[in-house]
Amino acid sequence: NAGTEADVYISVYGERGDTGSRQLLRSQKPNKFLKGQTDIFAVEAVHLGHLYKIVIGHNGLGSGNGWFLDKVVIKDPITDLDYTFLCHRWLDQGQDDGNIARELTVTDASTFPGRQELELKREETWAAEKWKFQEGNTLQFYNSLTRGFICLSPDSRVDARGDKKNKYGKVFFLWMYA
Repeated sequence: NAGTEADVYISVYGERGDTGSRQLLRSQKPNKFLKGQTDIFAVEAVHLGHLYKIVIGHNGLGSGNGWFLDKVVIKDPITDLDYTFLCHRWLDQGQDDGNIARELTVTDASTFPGRQELELKREETWAAEKWKFQEGNTLQFYNSLTRGFICLSPDSRVDARGDKKNKYGKVFFLWMYA
């Protein structure tokens, strides 16, 4: 369920302007935007110079419209340069942050080798874990050194006495190594 049947749109921005919103219509594949598939589209536009960002999203229509987008690569046929825009996120009203459009900046692998990938992984992890820190939740971490629980209460109190029982029913493991 990582593909979409919704209509997908892209706007490409460069130093000389932008394409405006363009629907991605004709893929070189018979069915576009399927899970694990790479789709290739031709987008005709005036030469925009060096590209710096894109905005990509969908209209949210159709069954199973949520979409996990890994990345977009744009090949400039004039300069023969490839521009990579990493996403690694959902475009889905029911997943992640609920957005169905993303603004992505170009990844310059020579300047930031691996840095942007790591930052995206950090953001993915936070998106998956932030529910634990919602208002009203009491967090309980198990400390393997003391073999007890450390509790973080909604009112900012910390109970670090190391009780041996799980008081609240929710346990998130915090492994501490010396």
